[in-house]
Order: sequence, then C-alpha cells, then structure tokens
Amino acid sequence: MNVYAYITPIVVLLFLIEIIITVRFQKKNYPFQDTMTNLGTGIGNQCINLAVAFFVYKWYGFLYELTPLRIEATWYMLILLLLLQDFIFYWFHRLGHSMNIFWAAHMAHHSSEEMNLSVGIRASFTQRLFQFVFFDWILVVIGFSPEMVYAMAAVHLLLAYWHHTSIINKMGWFEKFFVTPSHHRVHHGVNPQYIDKNYSEFLIIWDKLFGSFEPEKEEVCYGVTHPPRSWHPIGLNFQFWKQLWEDAKSTPYVWDKIRIWFMPTGWRPRGIDAEPAGKVIGYNKSQQVKYQSEPLKHSKSYLIIQLFIGLVYMAITINMELEFNFWERFILSSGLFMMIISWSGILESKPWALGMEVARLLFMAFSMIFVLHQSGLASLTEWTTFLILIIAGASISYASFYFRKPVTKANTSRNTSISNS
Repeated sequence: MNVYAYITPIVVLLFLIEIIITVRFQKKNYPFQDTMTNLGTGIGNQCINLAVAFFVYKWYGFLYELTPLRIEATWYMLILLLLLQDFIFYWFHRLGHSMNIFWAAHMAHHSSEEMNLSVGIRASFTQRLFQFVFFDWILVVIGFSPEMVYAMAAVHLLLAYWHHTSIINKMGWFEKFFVTPSHHRVHHGVNPQYIDKNYSEFLIIWDKLFGSFEPEKEEVCYGVTHPPRSWHPIGLNFQFWKQLWEDAKSTPYVWDKIRIWFMPTGWRPRGIDAEPAGKVIGYNKSQQVKYQSEPLKHSKSYLIIQLFIGLVYMAITINMELEFNFWERFILSSGLFMMIISWSGILESKPWALGMEVARLLFMAFSMIFVLHQSGLASLTEWTTFLILIIAGASISYASFYFRKPVTKANTSRNTSISNS
C-alpha cells in the first residue's frame, strides 16, 4: 500500500480551498509561475516516493527481522509513534539546516519566495530518502514495523502541510504547544533573526526546549539566501549539490574535498572565496527582488488543464493497487519528470520548450497506452486508448499553433542580498 496515494487527495482539497479563499479575498500570494513550479515539484516527488517505499520495506524489513522487539499497532502506540517521529524529525530537520549534505537534501523546499499551501508540496527529491536512511530506522529497531513507520511518516508530513499558509494568523493558546502557520512562516524566513529557527513540525515544545524558537514579529521574507532564479525542478533540487561539487573540485586540498560535505552550512574550502567575515546573513522584504519570468503566450490556461491531466496520470502511476511492475512504473514516472521539466521551459519561454512539450506528450500518451495494455488493464482497441490519443493530439495542436515567445525578456535581476546558508 502506498499511503501517499491516500494523502494526496487531502492535500489537493486543502490546496483548492486556500485557492478559493485567496481569490475570494483578492489576496496576491499565488503567483502563477511559482505555484506551477511547486505543484510540478510535488508531482515529481511522488514518483521518488515510490522508490523510497521500495527501499524502506526492503531495508527496514531486514532490520525488523533482526530486532526481537515487537510493538502492536494499537491507538495509543500509534500516538507514541507519532510523538517519537516528531522528536526524531526535529533533529533531522535541525541537521538539515546545519550540515552541508543535509542542507543540500532539504534546500529545495525553502527555495520558494512565497508562502502558501503549494509551497508545502514543493518537497525535495532527496530529503525523504535521507530521513529514512539516517533517522527513522531507529523506530524499527525499537519494535515498530516498517509499514507503521512509513505510514506515520506520511501522516506526520500531512500534519505539517497546513502550516504553509499566510492566511491564518496567530492562534492563541494553541501556539504554546503545537506548531502553527505563524511558527512555520518564521522557519521559511530569510530575515536575519529568523534564519535557522522553528524546526518543529507538530509540537513546538522541541524548539522551546532546545533553544531554536523564534516568534513571528517582523514581516517574513521568504526564500533562501542564494535564490535559484529558475523554475526548473532539477535545478531547484540540485542547486546546492552542484555548489558543493564545484567547491570540492576547485579546492586543491584533498581533505577539504572530503569534509566539505559534512561541514556546517556556510563553510567554504581553502582556496575558495568565502563571504566577508562578520557579514550579516539574510535580508528582509525591502531588500528582496523576487524572480519573475515571462511564460510563452497563451500557455497559462493550457498549463492549468495539463496540471489536472498530469494529476490523473500521477494517480495511476503511484496507485499500488494497480499491478504494474517496476519498469512500467519507471516508464510512467519518466513521463511525469519530462512533463514538469517541460513546464519549466514554458514558464521561462525557453527555446526548447515547444519541442520538449511535444516530445513529452507523445511519450506520456504511448507510455500509458503501452503500460495499460501490458498489464492487462486495457486493450489497444478500447476507448481509453482513443481518449489518450485525442487528449495528446489536442494538446500538441494547441501548443504548436498558439505558443509564442513573448516580446519582453525574463526578469533575471539578482537578489540584492547574497550570503551563504
């Protein structure tokens, strides 16, 4: 069972509710390009979760066989598991902001310069794997089954999702014990006083106990200290990995090539230009210049329609009740990654965007037809085949005839604050 397949509809419903509220009260916290990037990254992450689930059940199953401890899945033990998961995640999250390799695995989630529920979907491709590899195995060793641990990780993720909003103000007494949107807005802030604060996801008491709590006072400026200036999902997820790799290659010292991965964030190897000593890290709203771009003309409505088509495609891909083998799911997942990369090209009016879009539409259509046929779910002559071909054909025709590059160039002005974190 893939528990994410059951959580995804809840996430989508909450997201749609916030969109409706945003439109109703004419708030401007859902820029189109950023929102599409967040949703695309989330779709890609769902495919990654398939591989993570396979790894967890294999490796955790091995650990579970070694331990003599067994904990029953009673309601009170599940509550205990949630609390333990929350405590362990606090330290995993804190390490994710303090060590280079863990920040590389986490940074993508912080790269949005907005705060809304779509940001909660902008999950790193590598963070979930790091969580299961380096931290959550402890729960298996003490007797919780792999299925319980994996499912509770998803529940914990859902409990943290609603924090990613700017339309809920402070919540009184509730904030004394539980994490609220106000607390988590601080966590996503690059204001100097907010950086590396409020790591908790469910209970705020961990931050208060371990000295990482900061209340929301000044208006929060969202993002990272080195903004990616792109909507490309691969670039967003591997920006800091690339920086670490370039630094490791550039330094002449072998020891620095090794230790850079495990040093605190902000540390640079010898022989590499570092930030001036004493420079203030971070910036506020008055200093921020958000990244903007001009998408291809006539692409907005098209992308919204493609989003819903992509969600259906994703739901089929991650549904573990459908008897697809590994390679069939891999093929379908590849189509989804082609889709979100193509979207980024459309949002930035890249020269390759139209060709990529046509290629991915053909690939996704024929992949779905092939997989449904191979798995015995639909023959080549059934209505599903014709529907898929009609959707792909209509999409290709629209993109080919209506997409045009805008006259104005993308806004590529750099953020006025450049610091290292």
